[in-house]
Amino acid sequence: MKHATLRQLQVFESVARNLSYSRAAEELHLTQPTVSIQIKQLTDIVGLPLLEQIGKRIFLTDMGRELLLLCRDIFKGLSQFEMLIADMHGMKTGKLRLAAVSTAKYFIPRLLGSFYALYPGIEVSLHVTNRERILQRMADNEDDLYMLGQPPEHMDVQAECFMENPLVVLAPSSHPLSGKKNIPLQRLADEPFLVREQGSGTRLATERFFSEHGLSLKVRMELGSSEAVKQGVAGGLGIAVVSAHTLALERNSKELSILDVAGFPIRRQWYAVYPEDKRLTVAASTFLDFLKRESQSEANRYLSDIPGFTLNQDQ
Repeated sequence: MKHATLRQLQVFESVARNLSYSRAAEELHLTQPTVSIQIKQLTDIVGLPLLEQIGKRIFLTDMGRELLLLCRDIFKGLSQFEMLIADMHGMKTGKLRLAAVSTAKYFIPRLLGSFYALYPGIEVSLHVTNRERILQRMADNEDDLYMLGQPPEHMDVQAECFMENPLVVLAPSSHPLSGKKNIPLQRLADEPFLVREQGSGTRLATERFFSEHGLSLKVRMELGSSEAVKQGVAGGLGIAVVSAHTLALERNSKELSILDVAGFPIRRQWYAVYPEDKRLTVAASTFLDFLKRESQSEANRYLSDIPGFTLNQDQ
């Protein structure tokens, strides 16, 4: 492998990630024949096939999968070294890969706007998906930081809390409980609930809260996104427990009402999570510091009107 070039490894990594010669050529601004030549030369050096084509589809061989892991380690190390050099020169540059559960999409882009204004040299990518997929990405070490409302209990991770994540009870404005004060939790047990999919952090916290009070949720429907839950509530399908952050643009909505329920909001936190043995890049450390320094003041602007919720001024 000492005869392999970084360019050959770069080409292979792109082909292996995209499972396509044409997409790799487009990504690297090369012609497809050039990509094919680089892959052939690398295969000759290794002495074993790295890719196999069945019909029109490309698959990695076992050796190809091993080489892809090595390529990722090599390029991640080089990228981190470049960022360390830039940091020594007083510049913050590099790439930052973030992954967040879908509820975080209501505030992460806002924060990224402020972050980019401070550090325009850092190139950020954000992947938004459900909690199950986030945990899989973490296990595969695909990103630098993961934004979760509840850190995984079965993985060895570092979890840094950076912002409050209050859960509130949402109902249609026409609901009989709308406008009532200090509604007993027992009263909600009779109401049909709209909930997120199994494994959702919000759902886990809600079910745990009701269970601690000897109650259970009367689930009418499972929905795959916070937007679908809010639309279902507005349509009169039931009530729901949602993160207050999902209501940032709907505080003045005439269709939705936050109920004043005893014990609510449920006080939770947002966490930036990463594997315990992971060494953060300069860009990731810079973003983590930014989150802990700036995120709560951003959230305070739209969390202040929540019934029963007092802002934590220490953050």
